[in-house]
Formats: sequence, structure tokens, C-alpha cells
Amino acid sequence: MEAAAGVEHRLALLEAELASVKAEFDDLNLLYQATIEHGEAVEDQLAEANLALQTTQKRLSEELTEAVNYIFSILPEPRKSAPRTDWLLVPSTELGGDSFGYHEIDADHMAFYLLDVCGHGVGAALLSVTAINVLRSAALPNTDFRDPGAVLTALNDAFPMERQNNMYFTIWYGVLKRSTGELRYASGGHPPSVLRKADGSVQTLSTPGIAIGMLEGMSYRAARCVIGEGDCLHLVSDGTYEVETAPGEMLEFQDFVERLSRSESPGEVLDWVRGLNGPGPLPDDFSLLTVRF
Repeated sequence: MEAAAGVEHRLALLEAELASVKAEFDDLNLLYQATIEHGEAVEDQLAEANLALQTTQKRLSEELTEAVNYIFSILPEPRKSAPRTDWLLVPSTELGGDSFGYHEIDADHMAFYLLDVCGHGVGAALLSVTAINVLRSAALPNTDFRDPGAVLTALNDAFPMERQNNMYFTIWYGVLKRSTGELRYASGGHPPSVLRKADGSVQTLSTPGIAIGMLEGMSYRAARCVIGEGDCLHLVSDGTYEVETAPGEMLEFQDFVERLSRSESPGEVLDWVRGLNGPGPLPDDFSLLTVRF
């Protein structure tokens, strides 16, 4: 947790420095305009300022790379034993707001979760890292982490958008009880997870509830289903399917669900979505966590 707190602090400082660099850009633009309008000989001053700006940008780029590496380092290793996991995270920019995880709460309960912070950049990454660390360390007082509804309610109380630079996040959080196969889950403004049963049937899993932090005093409730051997659960972000299939036409979620249910790996889904999107980066972070029981 100490290492995580240190990186979170550096991300916050980085966000402030990025704002300062933007202000410096604005000042340089004003200086350039003044040069053109008044013909003043300030080329040397402008060159010196540009050099300082380039040096700052280089250092910030190095810091951003380190931050990206840290974010990927806190993602869990794929599990090789049941329940087996496979995942893929492809940020649309250097730093995104998607993250996910899974961990054992106790000997009989295991949690799986995926969250998506609004927006991109340092601020979104900072909130994402903080929320994930809170879940992994069970750092919500008086909260039963085996109860997804209680977890989302506590998260909403802990992360009001007014204290997070007007940012909020969506989340899907589920808990498997190994001894019975019962999966309890709750979502806050997040796309449904997709459950493919061993017999080939497909269910979408979601509960009512708005994004975390948008409105104080919200209460979330969990739903439940039964997981069997051979079932497969997919946790997704909206960036996995919000792509254009033609100019002005978005991929339908049900079409995405049908294709996802037939996939063998997250990489296969990514290739299909990229084929629909065409050249260039995806419009949003692509996050897909697959759990095989």
C-alpha cells in the first residue's frame, strides 16, 4: 500500500504539472502573436522557452511511461487453476481510466470486478488506481466485501465526484461462493457482464444503479445466479463495443454479446473490434476480463 500511495501521489503531482505545461504553451502562443504583430526581436527568448518546454515534456513523458508501467503492474496475473482467468487492457491513450482485478476474500469467496473512470489522462488513471487499491485492500470501513451491494454503496460514499475533480466511475463487482457456486453481483452504471453457460445459453448480468460518485446517498442491491462447471463469465468496459460499424452507425450491444459468447480469448475479440473500427486507435479503452469456471 505504501508503494501504491507513492505512485498515486506522483500521479497527482504529474496532473498538476501537465496543467502548468499547458499554461506555458498558452503563454508561448501569446508571445508568438506579439512577435508577429509588433515585429519585436524576441526569437532568442522564444527559442529558450521552447527548449525549456521540450525538456519538461520529455521528463513528463518519462513519468507517464513509468505511471503506465505501474498501472499494468497492479493488474493481477492470469490464473491457471479454476476459476481460470484471461484478460486484455488496451488504453486508447497513454493513460486511461479502466482497471480490474480479482482476489480471494476468504477461503470460500472470490471477488471479480472491473471499473471504468469517466475520461482519460492522469486524473482518470489516479482515480482508477485508488479505487482498485481500496478494493484489493478491503479499505472500506464496516463493509462486508462478500456483499456486492454493500461494496458499491460504500464506494459511492467514499468517492463523491465533488471530491474527485468531478470524475465518477462505473463498476461491475461480483463474488463467487465456491462451496455452492452462487455468484452475487451488482453494477453501478456499468455494461452488463456476459455469462455463457456450459450448455451454450447466454445471460447478461447487471443490476439497476447509477455510476459511483454521481449522487450522494445511493444504495445498491445485489442479484444472484448459479455458476456451474464449464461456464464462462466476461466482464467488459463500454470501450469493448462502442465502435462504429459504418459512418454514423454504432455496433449494437446484442451483436457484440453474440460474438463475445463465441470467442475463445480476449485477443480474438480485440481483433474483431479493431476490424470493425478500422485503422487508428480505438475511441475508448478496451478492457475485457474472462473467467472460466
